[in-house]
Amino acid sequence: MTEQQIRAVVEQVLRQLQSDAPAKKEQTPAESGDPLPDVSAVNIRTQYLVERPHDQASFLAMKEKTPARIGVGHAGARYRTETMLRFQADHAAAQDAVFSDVPEDFLQKAGWKVFQTTCENRSEFLTRPDKGRVFSADTLQRIRETVPQGTQVVLYVADGLSSSAVQANTLNMLPVIAEGLKAAGLKVNDPFFVRFGRVATEDQIGEATGADVVCVLLGERPGLVTAESLSAYIAYKPTVGMSEARRTVLANIHRGGTPAVEAGAHIVDLIQLILEKKASGTDLPV
Repeated sequence: MTEQQIRAVVEQVLRQLQSDAPAKKEQTPAESGDPLPDVSAVNIRTQYLVERPHDQASFLAMKEKTPARIGVGHAGARYRTETMLRFQADHAAAQDAVFSDVPEDFLQKAGWKVFQTTCENRSEFLTRPDKGRVFSADTLQRIRETVPQGTQVVLYVADGLSSSAVQANTLNMLPVIAEGLKAAGLKVNDPFFVRFGRVATEDQIGEATGADVVCVLLGERPGLVTAESLSAYIAYKPTVGMSEARRTVLANIHRGGTPAVEAGAHIVDLIQLILEKKASGTDLPV
């Protein structure tokens, strides 16, 4: 064979080998070492996963008004993978919020004095709501000593059922509330923190301090929409065993609801109204 014929045979063999070679597999982020995308960072209100929609614009307009999981599409009879992963991520965030304590470094950064209800740990707090409503006599005495005499408004934070809500909102809210009340000429204490605390802790604190108004910022039970929702429970001269109807509540405080700073300003207005009318909850004139 001539050199030209040999070259032609070699080129033909190489072409055949290239056509028979399997396609190079594209690496996933996990295989390549790149970080996986954070599905929880996607704004559900702008996400629309329905293929070949009839009227996408109208559906997106509807989604802007609700965080409900609508317009998520499907794969056969099942949810799409992205939808299922987001559901699991939101569920995990809710569990973390309920079962985790507020970190010590956060409490130190906030500079709050810390008091604890009669619950020994998080597990007991979740299974014994009654113990999360009361303090020991010694703890109640220390709270009484912490709040200066003549304080009109007692302001404090409790973890409740979401440690995430406390971390996400309180540091932005408390300065707004405290400065707003002081500007209105009201005497307010330095905020403190109650570990394993439920709403009714404000009843014992109200009786112990003799304050006109008690306001607790408390982490709410998380759901799949957010694990960072905080509420403010405000009561005029609260007493142990009083009706829940005597509490004024500002709920849904989080970045997707009422922003923390805006909520703080509204709480100042509510407290001033409560002091003016000498009533709270359903007793407060509308």
